[in-house]
Amino acid sequence: MTDSTPPSGRTFEALNADAIRSTGQLRELYEDPGEMARRKTVDRIHDAARAVIGRSSLVFVASAGAGGTCDVTPRGGPPGFVAVLDEFTLAIPDATGNKRLDTAHNIVETGRAGLIFVIPGRATTLRVNGRACISADPRLLEQLTAVGKPPRSAIVVGVEEAYQHCPKAFLRSGAWQPGQWLAEDAAPSSAEVTLSHLDMPGLTIEDVRRQERESLLYRYE
Repeated sequence: MTDSTPPSGRTFEALNADAIRSTGQLRELYEDPGEMARRKTVDRIHDAARAVIGRSSLVFVASAGAGGTCDVTPRGGPPGFVAVLDEFTLAIPDATGNKRLDTAHNIVETGRAGLIFVIPGRATTLRVNGRACISADPRLLEQLTAVGKPPRSAIVVGVEEAYQHCPKAFLRSGAWQPGQWLAEDAAPSSAEVTLSHLDMPGLTIEDVRRQERESLLYRYE
């Protein structure tokens, strides 16, 4: 009897060999979307969506580079830190990070981005997709002072699609239900994950924790 278990680390290749290759095959697995699901996409920021963005303190930014590399990164700030410049244009101020600039590189290469706005404690989510660019225009940056000073740059998104996303993910996950939250020691900390990835001899967990504390202390610089 032949062992069909794929080699360690090669599970993707095994599944990809028989993966769905066309949208027609994919559609055979699902019913057609309902009329409301089809019609709820708009090409601008209406008043209700503007209100959601104005109350959101967290947005996830998805991007892809010219070579196919993908990235999703969270961006946070005081509620309303993302500016609605007009009904077709949003601006997300940059903030101090690790200087990798993964999202910025992707946007420079492909000029596209996807956003999901979140309001902590609420099931409301708003998805926005469209063209994107990185701007260092001083006239724009002077308007983006939610953290106390203008950023070095901003992600500017030209809205092509905006729609309210189904809240089921938050309801299923219990994300905002404290009674369902894990105990603090039930999962690896960010420092523990970082240490395991770095593989740097002599580096200790306390070294990483100290760097994290310093990074948070100077997060707006």
